[in-house]
Amino acid sequence: MADEIRWEIAVDLDVVQARQSAREQAALAGFSAGDQTVIAAAVSEIARNILMYARRGTVTLRIDENADRRGLVVIARDDGPGIADVPRAMQDGFSTSGGLGVGLPGSRRLMDEFEVVSQPGRGTTVTMKKWKRNG
Repeated sequence: MADEIRWEIAVDLDVVQARQSAREQAALAGFSAGDQTVIAAAVSEIARNILMYARRGTVTLRIDENADRRGLVVIARDDGPGIADVPRAMQDGFSTSGGLGVGLPGSRRLMDEFEVVSQPGRGTTVTMKKWKRNG
């Protein structure tokens, strides 16, 4: 198992590769096929946001283990325009691009832990975690 896998996001194909890599890492971590699909969808949404709003950034994937659980950590970073109002951006239907406004809130619902840190003019970091269910 690799410590981290990092994808540069700059074109549509990068989003596809990050999504596929997330699915592969989820499989390595022992997630069910359904959870693999959920993780891949969340990564795809966040990577697409990087492309749409910042034009380029990175998605880093890491399997995380401790004594009682195993999970996949996803960190998406960009140096784009940032998000002026993170709480509002986390509301369903809010979009500054004319889209459906489901990317961030949808990804948050798919994952177990979700955090957005953003500063206007300095970029955004989204950290998401999915923990494997026991049993």
